Amino acid sequence: MNREKLSKELLFHIRLGEDSSIEFKGLKFEGERLVGPNRDKMAHEIAAFANGQGGRLLLGVDDKNRDVIGIADEQVAKVEEWVVNISQQQIQPPVKVDTRLLQLPDRQGDLKNVVYVEIPRSIMVHASNGRYYQRVGSTKQEMKPEVLARLFQQRSQSRLIRFDETHVPNTSLADIDKSLLQRFLKANSPESEQLRKLHLSAINEGEIGLSVSGVLLLCQEPGQWLSNAYIQCVCYSGTERDANDQLDAADFNGPLDQQINGAFEFVRKNMRVEAVKTVGRQDLPQYDLGAVFEAIVNAVAHRDYSMTGRRIRLHMFANRLELYSPGALANSLTLDGLMDNTVTRNENIVNLLSRYYNARDEAGRQALIERRGEGVPKIMNASERLSAKRPEYSLIDDNELLLTIYAASKEAN
Repeated sequence: MNREKLSKELLFHIRLGEDSSIEFKGLKFEGERLVGPNRDKMAHEIAAFANGQGGRLLLGVDDKNRDVIGIADEQVAKVEEWVVNISQQQIQPPVKVDTRLLQLPDRQGDLKNVVYVEIPRSIMVHASNGRYYQRVGSTKQEMKPEVLARLFQQRSQSRLIRFDETHVPNTSLADIDKSLLQRFLKANSPESEQLRKLHLSAINEGEIGLSVSGVLLLCQEPGQWLSNAYIQCVCYSGTERDANDQLDAADFNGPLDQQINGAFEFVRKNMRVEAVKTVGRQDLPQYDLGAVFEAIVNAVAHRDYSMTGRRIRLHMFANRLELYSPGALANSLTLDGLMDNTVTRNENIVNLLSRYYNARDEAGRQALIERRGEGVPKIMNASERLSAKRPEYSLIDDNELLLTIYAASKEAN
């Protein structure tokens, strides 16, 4: 972003105030020494942004009255060095920051020096003074233990703690449904060894049990151990959630492939198919079923199974389908990058689902998943061709990914 455009954007934020993406800091000097803000508090702010979606600091702007105070010419370099040192020395692991020197007008129109600091979203989890912070609205808050544990699971780059390979308490190999296991086994190799290599089993304190992947793929009732690992489907006659307008509802449990097929059939059963009379009768379904199948597979394969109290939700309305998947985007993936990039949260689950050769005909392939990065483009393009309206992805409270697919109508065709 060029300086002129960046300056205009920052002036817009200064006028409206801080939010979850930007923080203002006025600076206080005593002689040549920078004494405010407090170094520890500044480290907390930087770590909180890095632990979340990233953010920006604007140094030289009062955070209370949003006045552009500025920084004296001879102090600018010192301020820049100060914030970089904090990011490298007081945060573990260090956070990479980008700084830019800008001039913004104060209330009288006089240009003042400010230091702009951009903090990207990190793939690591960062501690400041031994504590872990996150950005909530325009404030930073210390993370609760369960939130911190989930963040470590989400961002871990180590196979040792990848969540879908971790041990599920109170499970044993006796919980495996043998009919579900057959698709993974090869002849002339011990079953226990294959389970271990496929990360379907896991060991905890010497006890062999099932991993998260094992429970989801090899058990008829994964909900015995992972209570939120199911898909909730509801169909409404209107355009809003209203119990009085509910036409159909079902929860789909069982192994992941059964969940996928159950939710897909729910959509097929409940969507309207209208007739369009042109030269002859032509059926117009509300949704492209290939795109719907792809969306459900993606939700099941990439949701965050470490989150408690959340399940996949599929809601059908008169004019749209909404699919909610627990968890923010994996690692450094952004909404803008969904079309062009593939980042997998549950690497093991995705690898194993690629062995399932029972995809619906509408998918245009045999395997449930083919790792070509074509899923999201198919959802977007096929749905837009049918409804003339492009599907939309959005993040809800940084904890849930929402996909909205708009229904086709005779008026749009």
